[in-house]
Amino acid sequence: MSDAGEKSMWRLLADNLPERGDKTALIDAKRDVTYALAADEANRVAAWLQARGIAAGDRVIVHLRKGIDEVAAMFGVWKIGAVVVNVNHQWTAAQLGYVAEDCRARAAILGASVLKSLTSQPLPASVTDLLVQGRASAIPGNATLWSDLPASSADEAMPDPGDLAMIIYTSGSTGKPKGVMLSHRNIRVGADSVAEYLGLGEDDRLLSVLPYSFDAGLNQLTSAFLLGATVVHQPVSMPSEVVRMARDHHVTTIAGVPPLWNQVVRYLDDADIRLPDLRRVTNTGGKIPPNILELMPKVFPDTDIVLMYGLTEAFRSTYLPPDRFAQKMGSIGRGIPNAQIFVVKHGEGIAGPGEQGELVHAGPLVSLGYWERPEMTAEKIRICPELRDQLGDAPVVYSGDLVRLDEDGDMWFVSRMDDMIKTLGFRLSPTEVEDLLSQSGLVGDVVAYGVDDDDHGQVVHVAATMIGTADVDALMSHARRSMAHYMVPRHIHHWSGAMPRTASGKLDRPTIIAAAKAAFDKDMQ
Repeated sequence: MSDAGEKSMWRLLADNLPERGDKTALIDAKRDVTYALAADEANRVAAWLQARGIAAGDRVIVHLRKGIDEVAAMFGVWKIGAVVVNVNHQWTAAQLGYVAEDCRARAAILGASVLKSLTSQPLPASVTDLLVQGRASAIPGNATLWSDLPASSADEAMPDPGDLAMIIYTSGSTGKPKGVMLSHRNIRVGADSVAEYLGLGEDDRLLSVLPYSFDAGLNQLTSAFLLGATVVHQPVSMPSEVVRMARDHHVTTIAGVPPLWNQVVRYLDDADIRLPDLRRVTNTGGKIPPNILELMPKVFPDTDIVLMYGLTEAFRSTYLPPDRFAQKMGSIGRGIPNAQIFVVKHGEGIAGPGEQGELVHAGPLVSLGYWERPEMTAEKIRICPELRDQLGDAPVVYSGDLVRLDEDGDMWFVSRMDDMIKTLGFRLSPTEVEDLLSQSGLVGDVVAYGVDDDDHGQVVHVAATMIGTADVDALMSHARRSMAHYMVPRHIHHWSGAMPRTASGKLDRPTIIAAAKAAFDKDMQ
């Protein structure tokens, strides 16, 4: 491991200034800035925060649309040693207020469009100052317009690498959002690790589609700044816009999640468009359907395809080297640099080839836990008895994900352990059902889940969006031909329109399943 993890987050930006001050750091749709200009803008934010008494360790909300100002806001917070709490700009005022109250934020940096909603959903009293980006006809007395920021600099804090740098809140699709605490070291070591295994360089241009409130999206920014590369912002995930920005700005790297790749790959294949500057594409946040995986080498020729796995509590975890993609399409590979990854059979030991177990993660990427939730932290991050001989009392992150280890030591995602469907004595992975249905070519997004049944324990139900004129009967016929009897869905819910996503762009499985179950129950009445 390099010494990258022993510096502050502010240094990711500032260390580029001596040699790369005039180099383009960030590109938006209508403007771009150099590293020097980005640092100047961050300095103005930092000076404003200091003038209002915001100090090291204080939490500052950043609630802005993806772009240059969002990056400047985060680095301005980091310069004074305060803690960034990046809230996805799509979250509602109620969600924003919950996060601000939960972390007891001292200040908030937000878009002018949010001000109106704050009239009926005010932020908690702990938020004493607002910085407002954009035009506003009227602002509260405790607010400052971004355009009125002083052209001054702030004193640089010197936090310990283990100090809290950022709180990332989960989407809240299963109960109230909880904040995962990341240290300066966590984030910087993560950047160093990803830059190493992707082979990134100073000449790379990374297309940023994933939000900075999502660990994988944040890592694009931090790994780029670690090397002095360029980040191209694309806040809209429409496939045509993603492709246009990538082509127009000679992008070399795109990171996405499965729902995005489902759309982009189909769009590129239908439109017969190629991206000649592209060197690599990466996936995280779930498994890409097999039919889309098979199309990827066609639409991304001469491009490295890197399949990854991570969880916010451990930042980044595994990757499949691109030279093994063709042979192991769908595998999540092995541990990334600086991470210790194990597959554990509880009460027995470490899983061997052909066996399944829970993925656990140790090393410098393990987060500080959940903000002010010690019991939840102790449940998720704790000593592993099966690994005591190797790790001693070092804590590990229990992922809650069941993976299979193959004969070569590569891992394959099976399912969330609490999502397994138990039917007719079989333990069935929803992912296996979804993969087989996706191979029909009839579905876009598909979610499988178990429904309680008196005779079978559970039966398989599915929610699916259909492609073109395909119908549920055709999909059910495919299921009966291609699946073992216990896997065949008892019911397929035809989902009209796009399935809901979480703030990070992944399918919002709990919401989808709840809605599909409710529709089924209504039909049965």
